[in-house]
Amino acid sequence: MSSRRVALTALSSLAGLGALGALSGCGFELRRPPRLHFASVALQGFEPRSPLALALQRQLALQVHVLPSPERADVVLQALEETRGKSVAATTAAAQVREFTLWLRFAFRATTPGGRELIPRSVLGLSSDLSYSENFALAKQQEEAQLYEDMDADIVNQVLRRLASIRL
Repeated sequence: MSSRRVALTALSSLAGLGALGALSGCGFELRRPPRLHFASVALQGFEPRSPLALALQRQLALQVHVLPSPERADVVLQALEETRGKSVAATTAAAQVREFTLWLRFAFRATTPGGRELIPRSVLGLSSDLSYSENFALAKQQEEAQLYEDMDADIVNQVLRRLASIRL
């Protein structure tokens, strides 16, 4: 009886390995950032210590050189507008805030150092709702910061996809 149990265990192990092999051959792969077709970029027009500029620099530096001045860059990414805000979306009968809407708007364009337009003015906008309770004010501040960070990451991914369309 024990040899039969060993044979069943070996057979189930082989079946598990076969299923694992089939899954590895299905072509599943995590999404990668879009491939950029230029070697260097300069960022202009961003506010000092802009969270969006920092996130863009981090992601761009994985593929291209981020230069401080546009003269030697292949592409110049110009921030035309970067605004974030918060507005009251809902209140209680006692006029206490129950929900906020957070929003982020980013307008940009891409050019060559000589001024040739590669990507015309583009505007990206995101919003997110945030429930609010005075009892959890500190936690809600942290949640708000996390929501803005997520919106920054989403905007960065959208900008990278647009930059990937540039062929010099």
